[in-house]
Amino acid sequence: MLESLRSKKILVVVAHPDDELLGLGASMNRLITEFDCTIRAVILGEGITSRSNNRDTKLWEEDLKKHKANIEQARNEIGYQSVGIYDFPDNRFDSIHLLDIIKVIEEEKNEFDPEVIFTHHGGDVNIDHQRTFEAVITATRPMAHERVKTIITFETPSGTEWRASTDPKHFVPNMYVEISEQNIKAKIRGMESYEFEKRKFPHPRSPEALTILAQQRGISIGKSYAEAFMIVRSIN
Repeated sequence: MLESLRSKKILVVVAHPDDELLGLGASMNRLITEFDCTIRAVILGEGITSRSNNRDTKLWEEDLKKHKANIEQARNEIGYQSVGIYDFPDNRFDSIHLLDIIKVIEEEKNEFDPEVIFTHHGGDVNIDHQRTFEAVITATRPMAHERVKTIITFETPSGTEWRASTDPKHFVPNMYVEISEQNIKAKIRGMESYEFEKRKFPHPRSPEALTILAQQRGISIGKSYAEAFMIVRSIN
C-alpha cells in the first residue's frame, strides 16, 4: 500500500491542533522521508476554547496564539510541507452548518490537488471528529472529475477508543503502516510541542501511551511498531 502512495500529494484533514500528530504523525514522517510524499495538513478548529463554559476567544487570545505557534513546531518535527489553519469553534462543530466545513475542505482540495486524503474515523466520540469525517466524505464524492481516489481514516487516542463498547461504529483497522523507532520519536516530539495538549501517563496522549499503542499495533502485524488505519475508499 505504501508503494502506491509514493510521490503522491496527501491532504491530512483534522479537527484540532495535535490530531494530525496523534493520528498519523509517525506514518507522515515515514511517507515524507522514505516515499517522497508532499503532505499538507488542514486543521479546522482552534482546539481549546471548549475548556471554558462559554466560547470567548478574547479570553483565550494569548493561548490561541501559542497554540498556533505549537502547530508550526510540531510540523517541523514531522517534516510535512504546509498547513492550513482555521478557527471553527472547539467541540462545537455541530453548532455550525456542515456546508461551511465542506466549503473549506473543497477549497483546500482544489488548491492543493491531492490524490489521497487522511482524516478522522467517523465513529470517534468527539463530535468535531465526526463532523470532519462527514465533511470530507461529502467534499470528495466519487464523481467523474474527482481527483481524490483514496480516503483513509485513522484512530485518535483519547477520541477513538472511548466510544461506547455497544456502539457499532468501532475502529476496525484494515491497513497498517510499519513505523520505526525514529518515526515514533518524531511523533512524540511533535506531540510534546503542543503545550496545551500533552499529558502524563497513563493518559492516551502521553509519550509512554503513544509508544505502547504503536507497539500494540505492531504486534498485530508481527512488527515492532505500527500505526493502524481504515481504508474507506480506494479507486485504482
